[in-house]
Amino acid sequence: MERKVLSLLELNRVVKGAVHSAFSGACWVQAETSDVRTNASSGHCYLEFIEKHPANGQLVAKARGTIWAGTFRTLKACFEQATGQMFMSGLKVLVKVTAEYHELYGFSLTVLDIDPTYTLGDMVRKRMEIIRRLEEDGVFTLNKELPFPVLPQRIAVVTSPTAAGYEDFLNQLTNNKAGYPFYTKLFPAIMQGERTEASLVAALDGIYGHRDCFDAVVIIRGGGSASDLSCFDSYSLAANCAQFPLPVITGIGHERDDSVLDMVAHTRMKTPTAVAEFLIGQMDAAAEEVTGLQSIVCLKSADYLAVQKNFLLSTGSRLPSAVANRLERSRSGLQGLTGRLPAVASTLLSGHAAAVESLCARLRSGSLAFAAENNRRLQLSEQFIRMASPDYILRRGYSLTLKGGGIVKLAADVQTGDVLTTRFADGEVRSTVI
Repeated sequence: MERKVLSLLELNRVVKGAVHSAFSGACWVQAETSDVRTNASSGHCYLEFIEKHPANGQLVAKARGTIWAGTFRTLKACFEQATGQMFMSGLKVLVKVTAEYHELYGFSLTVLDIDPTYTLGDMVRKRMEIIRRLEEDGVFTLNKELPFPVLPQRIAVVTSPTAAGYEDFLNQLTNNKAGYPFYTKLFPAIMQGERTEASLVAALDGIYGHRDCFDAVVIIRGGGSASDLSCFDSYSLAANCAQFPLPVITGIGHERDDSVLDMVAHTRMKTPTAVAEFLIGQMDAAAEEVTGLQSIVCLKSADYLAVQKNFLLSTGSRLPSAVANRLERSRSGLQGLTGRLPAVASTLLSGHAAAVESLCARLRSGSLAFAAENNRRLQLSEQFIRMASPDYILRRGYSLTLKGGGIVKLAADVQTGDVLTTRFADGEVRSTVI
């Protein structure tokens, strides 16, 4: 059997014919956008349509897509106005396409129309899923429950440093009529596009490291279209904001609808200028409270001073008569004391005289006893001294032997030839030792 051999071009032409026969008209296709890019010179939009497995997220189908410039301008404007979402990668879309196969470029889809309600429904579903997760995690209202500082003066600002809204915010704070001082610190972030979520989370992480230095966090966006709002519908960003330990105020410039970030923030304002006015208003409220307290203190002080003044006036009016009465009572007391003074003095003198006489008698008796005792002690001492004298001992028959003027106490102290003197009560005798 003879083999049928086709060239690649012939094969591709067969495939092209088959595709054209199978899809001679347009059809609606559900897919997800990927790698969306616009040619700056031509205005054509090139992208890929993909489909992922619902269970594991694996890619199961892919096709190249094209939206020609004239069609793209109309479809993009209608889509973004209807959904409030930029036409970008990662969107679930329902598109009307024609299927084509080119011998050189392969299979592709040409987009003729887009149904924004399909994408809007998917966006709402995603948003509701994020809100449900936040509520199940118990963090949806955490930031709203934080007490707002009485004087919010130290502000951490998260925005793009080149945003016009940032300048408006600073001018509004700095030039407030009351002259309140505000201290701001910028934490730069990307405020639109696919990198917004990661950039905002990084900025919040930077503030968290210095959270004791701030009273509140402000997230503002310097203008932009409503289609930029989708980047603020992020679970990670919303969870970080909801659990942040400082009150978060948002002003991302979107009046028609709230993003999930707005929903979990402590306070949501429409624009950066409105955020500044809110902070100034908080200071005004605190100032009004202080003024009210000052008025109350002044009134209470005036009332107290009036009461004390009346008391002093009343006391002053009663003082002369009170002093006169006191002087009169004191004068009467002195007169009574003067009448009793001679008798009291006589009684005291009599008592002291008797005490003095008794003391003199005890003194005389004690002196005689003391003298007699000392005399007896002297007599005993004298007798002891007489009995211990050498003369008394000699008269009792004892003698003293002297050698060289010293008393000889031991026989060993005497040697042959020594001249000794023996003393008796009635005289001395000299002798030589043999």
